[in-house]
Amino acid sequence: MAGSTHTVTNQAPPLVGHDVFSSDRALAEAVRRHVPAELLDEVLDELSALGRTSGAAQVQEWGAQANENPPRLRTHDRYGHRIDEVDFHPAWHRLLSKGVSAGLTAAWGRPGGHVRRAAGFLVWTQVEAGNGCPLSMTHAAVPALRADPALAAEWEPRLASTVYDRGLRPARDKAGVLFGMGMTEKQGGSDVRANTTSARPLAEDGTYELTGHKWFCSAPMSDGFLVLAQAPGGLTCFLVPRVLADGTRNVFLLQRLKDKLGNRSNASAEVEFDGTWARRVGEEGHGVRTIIGMVAATRLDCVFGSAGLMRQAVAQAVHHCTHREAFGGKLVDKPLMRNVLADLAIESEAATALALRLAAAYDDGGEQERALLRLAVPAAKYWVTKRCAPVAVEAAECLGGNGYVEESGMPRLVRESPLNSIWEGAGNVQALDVLRALQREPGAFDAVLLELGRARGADHRLDGAVKRLLTELGDLEGVEGRARRLVERLALVLQGSLLVRYAPPEVADAFCASRLGGDGGAAFGTLPPTLDLAAVVERARPVA
Repeated sequence: MAGSTHTVTNQAPPLVGHDVFSSDRALAEAVRRHVPAELLDEVLDELSALGRTSGAAQVQEWGAQANENPPRLRTHDRYGHRIDEVDFHPAWHRLLSKGVSAGLTAAWGRPGGHVRRAAGFLVWTQVEAGNGCPLSMTHAAVPALRADPALAAEWEPRLASTVYDRGLRPARDKAGVLFGMGMTEKQGGSDVRANTTSARPLAEDGTYELTGHKWFCSAPMSDGFLVLAQAPGGLTCFLVPRVLADGTRNVFLLQRLKDKLGNRSNASAEVEFDGTWARRVGEEGHGVRTIIGMVAATRLDCVFGSAGLMRQAVAQAVHHCTHREAFGGKLVDKPLMRNVLADLAIESEAATALALRLAAAYDDGGEQERALLRLAVPAAKYWVTKRCAPVAVEAAECLGGNGYVEESGMPRLVRESPLNSIWEGAGNVQALDVLRALQREPGAFDAVLLELGRARGADHRLDGAVKRLLTELGDLEGVEGRARRLVERLALVLQGSLLVRYAPPEVADAFCASRLGGDGGAAFGTLPPTLDLAAVVERARPVA
């Protein structure tokens, strides 16, 4: 029969038309665990609606379109006027509008706000990670702005708005605004105290004029930016509006857009300031102290984003193997493939459990929980973001050659997977931050010990790993060279303590055996075969 050679069989259907939130059992259970009972029905309905949106075929297509059509820089208009604008594909604007309307910039002061936002961010980043950058920075700007109550009162309602109001206009004329951040410079990178951008006072009202550059400024079409510059009193935090109150454009010269490995839908720019108007945030010389609240929040969003990417990679792998047949049966039923899928699922669930626990600590806001965050955020940022890349690569391999083809979506996940480990302070920066907290804030480790103590006696491998961590901390001689080793162990015992308390026994058993008990290899798919791996894989299966 003509055309019979083109009959398509044994191909997995696309993973669309499902609720991304509700089909993620680990995430849904974490939300139920951490959201107050009186809010639970409302939050579950809200997240399920976002989950259905995220799983829709049209929305998934928008994610692909936004990445296939990256932003373009326009420095001048047709007449030669400097305009410094970035053009985005319509799919980008549709995605960003959905993210804003879902409340992904509106956590502060909202009951259960951080847990519901964390879960939403984890779901939404599975559609397209690039638009998560302006959503994250807008959310994270709030604690920094609160260093100046007048500025916070002016800007916070617009930051928390659920209206995406695009276009460059004065902020007072907009129903909602987005924020960016500019800290790093050519000569400094993470060493922001090496910044050379200067800030000259204009008046006694906290206004300044900035001159200098920023090497990385993401989402340059945002309405405002928090930046660091050298004022007479030292490194200081400033708010730079994109458009001034009288409607004129602030001096915000976009030199070029970065050509990045991944995150291609999102514009990252090099920016020059030349007499740029700015308003001081906080005291002169206290720039790092002022902006650190924003940095901590964006670092936690890196954890959420990586957990979301891992979940999407695992969901795609399990979905494919559930439908694909080879060597006389479903791939998901083959012992070796089942081992790989279970190992990936455990990594994903551990990341999700830790991410939501830290979001709950933000919602609590008490002294003990703030102390826990001081250590646990950089530890989680270090470990979870580093695990994202190997998970994405192994998940792509589960699809075989199909996973290496752009249409599968897996290459986009692979390209995106290293980003959160690099941005907002790479691995060494996070490890050194943990050391500083251990040495300067003893209450932080006390809070971690209290958290770990809640799981004492539940699993002997976890208990042993905690003892080894304490031994490691007992000898701080030359600790900087051992910082990564120490932070990895800290993150693992935090994950283990959550899984033995809350996850099904088969998940906790597999995690403790392989990650804490030494009964696992360097590659995924090396779990002890005596475990109930079929139950682990079934738990991770998305229901389409």
